[in-house]
Amino acid sequence: MSNPGLEVGRKSRLLVARRWLPDSIASRLVLTVVLALLLTQAVSALVYLTDRPPGPPAHSMRVLVQRVTAIVQLVESTPPPERRRLVKAIDDPVLRVDWNPETPRFANQREGFPFDRLRRAIRGELDDPDRAVVVEVRRERPMPGPFPVEEHRWGTDVRLSVGLKDGSWLTFVGGDPLEGPFRLLRFALWMAGIVGAVALVSVWTARRMTAPIARFADAAERLGVDGEAPPLPEAGPQELRAATRAFNRMQARLARFVADRTQMVAAMSHDLRTPLTRLRLRAELVEDPEMQRKMLADLDEMAAMINATLAFARDDAKHEPRGPLDLADLLQSLCDDRVDAGHAAAYEGPAHATVDGRPVALRRAFANLMDNAIAYGGGFTVRLRPADGELRVEIEDSGPGIPEEEFEKVFAPFYRLERSRSRDTGGVGLGLATARTVVRGHGGDIALENRPEGGLRVTVTLPR
Repeated sequence: MSNPGLEVGRKSRLLVARRWLPDSIASRLVLTVVLALLLTQAVSALVYLTDRPPGPPAHSMRVLVQRVTAIVQLVESTPPPERRRLVKAIDDPVLRVDWNPETPRFANQREGFPFDRLRRAIRGELDDPDRAVVVEVRRERPMPGPFPVEEHRWGTDVRLSVGLKDGSWLTFVGGDPLEGPFRLLRFALWMAGIVGAVALVSVWTARRMTAPIARFADAAERLGVDGEAPPLPEAGPQELRAATRAFNRMQARLARFVADRTQMVAAMSHDLRTPLTRLRLRAELVEDPEMQRKMLADLDEMAAMINATLAFARDDAKHEPRGPLDLADLLQSLCDDRVDAGHAAAYEGPAHATVDGRPVALRRAFANLMDNAIAYGGGFTVRLRPADGELRVEIEDSGPGIPEEEFEKVFAPFYRLERSRSRDTGGVGLGLATARTVVRGHGGDIALENRPEGGLRVTVTLPR
């Protein structure tokens, strides 16, 4: 079992740590940039420290003198016929060595500091104060640092020539062991490491900062589909927490508004049923059969309107749990029911297509659309077409169609077209309104379109 005291202490430490962290989006962005720069400098320092060769530089004064004197002594102890092969074996990219049996031509010889010191050092190592030592500089280059002799790296711009006892000469030219593609490769790897480290930190920080925004967007999208979704947890920077609190308050107010209106409509419907019942009883006492029939028909129509209004306002199906359902099977079943009733109905599309939704609500929505097509078009054809991330259902009839200026009006509750839709066909004008409410409650929509060959096409889109 966990210790409650340790748990409380851990939470208190987390709260203290969060209190010292930036609490706004702007400050967190600044902190991210600063951390990225610090990480860049740390990687640069690490590369610099690990890339430095152990000991003094390969072209420093002391190392140069030691190598030159050692090579001079070795070549002098070798017979002249073997010297060229020996020099070829000694030559390497760090220090280029060449043996010339004749005196080479010297150009741009340099005297003074620090070249005199170099000559004295070589003569001292060889124990020969009269040894011929010539230093040439091919191109002027400023010497770095306050101690140029110790810190200067002899490169390809400096040529050192040392005379041997038999009159031949050894020539030394500084090189670089990382010339050419090796230096470029090291630089590329260094920069790739820095960019990769900064990119990882930036992506990690950006994901942590945008995660609450993504949750906020999902909650806003879910609000249009499920008005009873749980409130969004308040997390992230202070701006997002403030937006989340406002969003949760808005969601609660909308839920209360819908509940109040539903309760009001239910109360009105309940109160209207009592006088309707009394009117029906009185209509039974009317002696004129024709008058009695008309009164009872009007009462039946009023009762149907009250029941439809209550069902539309309350929308009992919205409390139905959502889940995966086979939309293709549902449409085929509805078509088969209409065919069995003697109507013209056909289905075209895949045998199976899964969508997430409420089966009873979707069945009622598509049944309303099909019944409208039968009532005003004599029959219909249903086509199911899977698209990118959604399913498209097209219901086509061969009726008179609807004027384009009436496309939006027909979705209003109790609205019916008198010129193209007869009032004698039945209904209270809630079929399309109910269908669009159900479809939009699933995150989809309904669109109307007159077919060029005649009739109406109703297109329903549902997210998969």
